[in-house]
Amino acid sequence: MKLKRGVWPVMITPFTDDLKIDYDGVLKIIEWYDKMGVDGIFAVCQSSEMFQLDARERLELAKFVIENTPKHITVVASGHVAENKDDQIREAQAVIDMGVPYVFISNQFAEPGEDEDVVKKNIEFLLDNVHGDSFGIYECPYPYKRVLSPELLKWIAETGKFSFLKDTCCDPVMLKEKADAVKGTDLAIFNANGATLLQSLRDGCTGYSGVMANFHPDLISWLVKNFDKEPERADHLQDFIGAASTIECQVYPCNAKYYLQLEGLPITTKSRKQDDALLTASRKLEIDQFRNITESFRKNFFNL
Repeated sequence: MKLKRGVWPVMITPFTDDLKIDYDGVLKIIEWYDKMGVDGIFAVCQSSEMFQLDARERLELAKFVIENTPKHITVVASGHVAENKDDQIREAQAVIDMGVPYVFISNQFAEPGEDEDVVKKNIEFLLDNVHGDSFGIYECPYPYKRVLSPELLKWIAETGKFSFLKDTCCDPVMLKEKADAVKGTDLAIFNANGATLLQSLRDGCTGYSGVMANFHPDLISWLVKNFDKEPERADHLQDFIGAASTIECQVYPCNAKYYLQLEGLPITTKSRKQDDALLTASRKLEIDQFRNITESFRKNFFNL
Protein backbone atom coordinates (compact mmCIF):
# COMPACT_ATOMS: atom_id res chain seq x y z
CA MET A 1 0.00 0.00 0.00
CA LYS A 2 1.65 3.22 -1.17
CA LEU A 3 0.58 6.22 0.90
CA LYS A 4 -0.02 9.66 -0.53
CA ARG A 5 2.65 12.35 -0.47
CA GLY A 6 1.58 15.30 1.61
CA VAL A 7 0.76 16.49 5.11
CA TRP A 8 -0.71 14.13 7.70
CA PRO A 9 -1.78 15.91 10.91
CA VAL A 10 -1.30 14.17 14.23
CA MET A 11 -4.89 14.54 15.31
CA ILE A 12 -5.63 16.24 18.61
CA THR A 13 -8.56 15.13 20.78
CA PRO A 14 -11.01 17.79 21.97
CA PHE A 15 -12.54 17.29 25.40
CA THR A 16 -15.63 18.64 27.11
CA ASP A 17 -15.29 20.64 30.33
CA ASP A 18 -15.61 17.38 32.29
CA LEU A 19 -12.85 15.78 30.15
CA LYS A 20 -15.00 13.44 28.08
CA ILE A 21 -14.17 13.10 24.37
CA ASP A 22 -16.06 15.78 22.46
CA TYR A 23 -17.11 13.94 19.31
CA ASP A 24 -18.80 17.00 17.84
CA GLY A 25 -15.44 18.70 18.21
CA VAL A 26 -13.65 15.72 16.59
CA LEU A 27 -15.93 16.10 13.58
CA LYS A 28 -15.21 19.84 13.34
CA ILE A 29 -11.46 19.17 13.40
CA ILE A 30 -11.79 16.61 10.60
CA GLU A 31 -13.76 19.17 8.57
CA TRP A 32 -11.05 21.80 9.20
CA TYR A 33 -8.32 19.38 8.12
CA ASP A 34 -10.26 18.72 4.92
CA LYS A 35 -10.72 22.44 4.28
CA MET A 36 -6.97 22.93 4.73
CA GLY A 37 -6.15 20.28 2.14
CA VAL A 38 -4.55 17.51 4.18
CA ASP A 39 -3.81 14.18 2.54
CA GLY A 40 -4.00 11.90 5.55
CA ILE A 41 -4.73 11.86 9.28
CA PHE A 42 -2.75 10.08 11.99
CA ALA A 43 -5.40 9.29 14.60
CA VAL A 44 -5.05 8.03 18.18
CA CYS A 45 -1.42 9.13 18.49
CA GLN A 46 0.40 10.99 21.25
CA SER A 47 -1.14 14.30 20.14
CA SER A 48 -4.51 12.57 20.52
CA GLU A 49 -3.53 11.96 24.18
CA MET A 50 -3.65 8.20 23.60
CA PHE A 51 -1.74 7.56 26.84
CA GLN A 52 -4.54 9.31 28.72
CA LEU A 53 -7.35 7.33 27.00
CA ASP A 54 -8.50 3.90 28.12
CA ALA A 55 -8.72 0.96 25.70
CA ARG A 56 -12.41 1.49 24.97
CA GLU A 57 -11.90 5.19 24.27
CA ARG A 58 -8.95 4.52 21.98
CA LEU A 59 -10.97 2.11 19.84
CA GLU A 60 -14.09 4.29 19.83
CA LEU A 61 -12.05 7.33 18.80
CA ALA A 62 -10.33 5.42 15.99
CA LYS A 63 -13.69 4.12 14.75
CA PHE A 64 -15.25 7.60 14.79
CA VAL A 65 -12.37 9.22 12.90
CA ILE A 66 -12.29 6.43 10.31
CA GLU A 67 -16.04 6.53 9.73
CA ASN A 68 -16.25 10.33 9.53
CA THR A 69 -13.19 11.16 7.43
CA PRO A 70 -13.85 11.79 3.71
CA LYS A 71 -12.62 8.98 1.50
CA HIS A 72 -10.04 11.17 -0.26
CA ILE A 73 -8.18 11.49 3.07
CA THR A 74 -6.31 8.39 4.23
CA VAL A 75 -6.41 7.51 7.92
CA VAL A 76 -3.79 5.61 9.89
CA ALA A 77 -4.31 4.97 13.59
CA SER A 78 -2.36 3.84 16.63
CA GLY A 79 -3.22 3.41 20.30
CA HIS A 80 -0.32 0.99 20.83
CA VAL A 81 0.12 1.64 24.55
CA ALA A 82 -1.03 -1.56 26.27
CA GLU A 83 1.69 -3.25 28.32
CA ASN A 84 0.44 -6.81 27.82
CA LYS A 85 1.24 -8.34 24.41
CA ASP A 86 -2.13 -10.08 24.20
CA ASP A 87 -3.85 -6.72 24.71
CA GLN A 88 -1.58 -5.13 22.10
CA ILE A 89 -2.49 -7.79 19.56
CA ARG A 90 -6.20 -7.60 20.30
CA GLU A 91 -6.32 -3.80 20.09
CA ALA A 92 -4.21 -3.67 16.93
CA GLN A 93 -6.42 -6.24 15.23
CA ALA A 94 -9.56 -4.32 16.17
CA VAL A 95 -8.24 -1.20 14.41
CA ILE A 96 -6.99 -3.15 11.38
CA ASP A 97 -10.42 -4.74 11.04
CA MET A 98 -11.77 -1.19 10.63
CA GLY A 99 -9.84 -1.07 7.35
CA VAL A 100 -6.86 1.20 8.04
CA PRO A 101 -3.11 0.69 8.62
CA TYR A 102 -2.24 0.25 12.28
CA VAL A 103 0.75 2.19 13.60
CA PHE A 104 2.99 0.50 16.15
CA ILE A 105 5.03 2.55 18.63
CA SER A 106 8.77 1.89 18.27
CA ASN A 107 9.50 2.06 22.00
CA GLN A 108 7.07 -0.82 22.59
CA PHE A 109 9.36 -3.17 20.67
CA ALA A 110 12.11 -3.20 23.32
CA GLU A 111 13.12 -1.80 26.67
CA PRO A 112 15.60 1.09 26.90
CA GLY A 113 19.10 -0.27 26.43
CA GLU A 114 17.99 -3.38 24.52
CA ASP A 115 19.46 -3.69 21.04
CA GLU A 116 17.78 -3.87 17.67
CA ASP A 117 17.88 -7.67 17.61
CA VAL A 118 15.23 -7.52 20.33
CA VAL A 119 13.26 -5.04 18.24
CA LYS A 120 13.38 -7.39 15.24
CA LYS A 121 12.26 -10.34 17.32
CA ASN A 122 9.26 -8.44 18.68
CA ILE A 123 8.29 -7.07 15.27
CA GLU A 124 8.36 -10.64 13.92
CA PHE A 125 6.15 -11.73 16.82
CA LEU A 126 3.59 -9.05 16.06
CA LEU A 127 3.63 -9.80 12.33
CA ASP A 128 2.98 -13.45 13.13
CA ASN A 129 0.04 -12.63 15.38
CA VAL A 130 -1.58 -9.52 13.88
CA HIS A 131 -3.29 -10.08 10.55
CA GLY A 132 -3.10 -7.17 8.15
CA ASP A 133 -1.53 -5.99 4.92
CA SER A 134 -0.23 -2.56 5.92
CA PHE A 135 1.33 -1.29 9.13
CA GLY A 136 3.15 1.78 10.35
CA ILE A 137 5.68 2.74 13.00
CA TYR A 138 5.85 5.92 15.09
CA GLU A 139 9.06 6.93 16.87
CA CYS A 140 7.05 8.24 19.80
CA PRO A 141 9.10 10.28 22.30
CA TYR A 142 7.13 8.92 25.29
CA PRO A 143 7.80 7.04 27.51
CA TYR A 144 11.20 7.05 25.82
CA LYS A 145 12.29 7.68 22.26
CA ARG A 146 13.54 4.76 20.20
CA VAL A 147 14.84 5.99 16.86
CA LEU A 148 15.20 3.21 14.29
CA SER A 149 18.52 2.87 12.51
CA PRO A 150 18.59 2.99 8.69
CA GLU A 151 19.69 -0.65 8.68
CA LEU A 152 16.74 -1.76 10.80
CA LEU A 153 14.36 0.38 8.77
CA LYS A 154 15.59 -1.30 5.58
CA TRP A 155 14.82 -4.70 7.10
CA ILE A 156 11.37 -3.48 8.16
CA ALA A 157 10.62 -2.09 4.70
CA GLU A 158 11.68 -5.32 3.04
CA THR A 159 9.09 -7.31 4.99
CA GLY A 160 6.60 -5.70 2.59
CA LYS A 161 4.23 -5.08 5.50
CA PHE A 162 5.00 -1.46 6.40
CA SER A 163 3.80 1.65 4.60
CA PHE A 164 4.17 4.48 7.16
CA LEU A 165 6.93 5.83 9.40
CA LYS A 166 6.47 8.91 11.54
CA ASP A 167 10.12 9.84 11.97
CA THR A 168 11.22 11.90 14.98
CA CYS A 169 15.02 11.71 14.69
CA CYS A 170 15.16 15.44 13.73
CA ASP A 171 18.52 14.76 12.07
CA PRO A 172 18.88 15.66 8.36
CA VAL A 173 21.78 13.26 7.85
CA MET A 174 19.92 10.31 9.34
CA LEU A 175 16.73 11.22 7.48
CA LYS A 176 18.62 10.95 4.19
CA GLU A 177 20.13 7.64 5.25
CA LYS A 178 16.68 6.34 6.12
CA ALA A 179 15.17 7.57 2.86
CA ASP A 180 17.99 5.88 0.93
CA ALA A 181 17.47 2.67 2.91
CA VAL A 182 13.78 2.34 1.99
CA LYS A 183 14.05 3.58 -1.59
CA GLY A 184 12.05 1.38 -3.95
CA THR A 185 9.82 -0.01 -1.18
CA ASP A 186 6.31 0.96 -0.09
CA LEU A 187 7.52 2.41 3.21
CA ALA A 188 6.87 6.16 3.23
CA ILE A 189 8.77 8.38 5.67
CA PHE A 190 6.83 11.28 7.15
CA ASN A 191 9.08 13.73 8.96
CA ALA A 192 7.68 15.15 12.23
CA ASN A 193 10.24 17.97 12.43
CA GLY A 194 9.59 21.37 10.87
CA ALA A 195 13.16 22.65 10.72
CA THR A 196 14.46 19.68 8.69
CA LEU A 197 11.38 19.25 6.50
CA LEU A 198 12.52 20.77 3.20
CA GLN A 199 15.91 19.05 3.23
CA SER A 200 14.26 15.73 4.06
CA LEU A 201 11.85 16.11 1.13
CA ARG A 202 14.76 16.83 -1.21
CA ASP A 203 16.45 13.71 0.17
CA GLY A 204 13.49 11.44 -0.52
CA CYS A 205 11.06 11.61 2.40
CA THR A 206 7.36 11.48 1.54
CA GLY A 207 5.82 14.22 3.65
CA TYR A 208 5.12 15.70 7.06
CA SER A 209 3.27 14.27 10.05
CA GLY A 210 3.74 16.46 13.06
CA VAL A 211 2.39 18.96 15.54
CA MET A 212 2.45 22.01 13.26
CA ALA A 213 -0.12 20.46 10.92
CA ASN A 214 -2.60 21.50 13.62
CA PHE A 215 -1.74 25.15 12.90
CA HIS A 216 -1.02 25.67 9.18
CA PRO A 217 -1.34 22.38 7.25
CA ASP A 218 -2.06 24.20 4.00
CA LEU A 219 1.36 25.88 4.00
CA ILE A 220 3.11 22.61 4.80
CA SER A 221 1.11 20.85 2.09
CA TRP A 222 2.26 23.40 -0.50
CA LEU A 223 5.88 22.81 0.49
CA VAL A 224 5.58 19.03 0.26
CA LYS A 225 3.96 19.14 -3.16
CA ASN A 226 5.87 22.00 -4.77
CA PHE A 227 9.37 22.04 -3.26
CA ASP A 228 10.95 20.63 -6.41
CA LYS A 229 8.98 22.83 -8.84
CA GLU A 230 9.62 26.20 -7.14
CA PRO A 231 12.82 25.82 -5.09
CA GLU A 232 13.27 29.50 -4.22
CA ARG A 233 9.71 29.86 -2.89
CA ALA A 234 10.19 26.57 -1.07
CA ASP A 235 13.29 27.97 0.66
CA HIS A 236 11.31 31.05 1.71
CA LEU A 237 8.43 28.97 3.05
CA GLN A 238 10.81 26.63 4.87
CA ASP A 239 12.23 29.59 6.79
CA PHE A 240 8.72 30.34 8.06
CA ILE A 241 7.83 26.72 8.82
CA GLY A 242 11.07 26.10 10.70
CA ALA A 243 10.82 29.24 12.81
CA ALA A 244 7.10 28.73 13.43
CA SER A 245 7.68 25.22 14.75
CA THR A 246 9.08 26.63 17.99
CA ILE A 247 5.47 27.33 19.06
CA GLU A 248 4.95 23.58 19.58
CA CYS A 249 7.07 23.84 22.74
CA GLN A 250 4.42 26.03 24.37
CA VAL A 251 1.69 24.13 26.34
CA TYR A 252 0.86 21.67 23.58
CA PRO A 253 -1.80 20.42 22.82
CA CYS A 254 -3.76 23.13 24.65
CA ASN A 255 -2.20 25.82 22.46
CA ALA A 256 -3.30 23.98 19.29
CA LYS A 257 -6.84 23.75 20.63
CA TYR A 258 -6.78 27.47 21.36
CA TYR A 259 -5.48 28.15 17.84
CA LEU A 260 -8.36 26.13 16.42
CA GLN A 261 -10.75 28.20 18.54
CA LEU A 262 -9.36 31.25 16.73
CA GLU A 263 -10.08 29.38 13.47
CA GLY A 264 -13.73 29.24 14.56
CA LEU A 265 -13.91 25.69 15.90
CA PRO A 266 -16.24 25.29 18.91
CA ILE A 267 -13.88 23.27 21.11
CA THR A 268 -12.38 23.78 24.55
CA THR A 269 -8.70 23.95 25.44
CA LYS A 270 -9.20 21.13 27.96
CA SER A 271 -6.63 18.34 28.00
CA ARG A 272 -6.00 15.23 30.06
CA LYS A 273 -2.27 15.61 29.48
CA GLN A 274 -1.81 19.30 30.29
CA ASP A 275 -3.56 21.65 32.69
CA ASP A 276 -4.99 24.27 30.35
CA ALA A 277 -4.56 26.83 33.14
CA LEU A 278 -0.92 26.80 32.01
CA LEU A 279 -2.15 28.49 28.85
CA THR A 280 -1.99 31.88 30.56
CA ALA A 281 -3.21 35.19 29.16
CA SER A 282 0.33 35.94 28.00
CA ARG A 283 0.66 32.60 26.23
CA LYS A 284 -2.72 33.09 24.57
CA LEU A 285 -1.45 36.43 23.30
CA GLU A 286 1.54 34.63 21.83
CA ILE A 287 -0.85 32.34 19.94
CA ASP A 288 -2.98 35.31 18.85
CA GLN A 289 0.11 37.03 17.48
CA PHE A 290 1.42 33.82 15.93
CA ARG A 291 -1.87 33.36 14.08
CA ASN A 292 -1.77 36.98 12.86
CA ILE A 293 1.74 36.43 11.49
CA THR A 294 0.65 33.16 9.89
CA GLU A 295 -2.31 34.85 8.20
CA SER A 296 -0.09 37.66 6.93
CA PHE A 297 2.49 35.21 5.61
CA ARG A 298 -0.21 33.12 3.93
CA LYS A 299 -1.68 36.17 2.14
CA ASN A 300 1.69 37.33 0.90
CA PHE A 301 2.88 33.87 -0.08
CA PHE A 302 -0.25 33.00 -2.05
CA ASN A 303 -0.77 36.60 -3.29
CA LEU A 304 -4.27 36.69 -1.83
